[in-house]
Amino acid sequence: MNNAYLIICIIILAGVTYLPRVLPFLLFQKKIKNPFIKSFLSYMPYGMLASMIFPAIFTSTKSIYSAMAGLLVAIVLACKKLGLLPVACGAVLAVFLVEQLIL
Repeated sequence: MNNAYLIICIIILAGVTYLPRVLPFLLFQKKIKNPFIKSFLSYMPYGMLASMIFPAIFTSTKSIYSAMAGLLVAIVLACKKLGLLPVACGAVLAVFLVEQLIL
């Protein structure tokens, strides 16, 4: 991977993450009163982050089984309202254990 490609990727990612935060300020001059638009704008960063991370889950491990195990553990721990650190550590531990069992 050369430096020009890396710089272009960083600029594109910066634009993709910065524009959704700036556009509401540019488009809406008054205070937003519509509850649908307010909830849409509040959940949009989480949805964009999830859409960028989700495909990487399945390609970042040696096997699809360890990726699925990590995803399932993360979903279960997140549904139990645990914080980010326990969810991430649990998912990593699940991936590690499954990879050790499979290989």
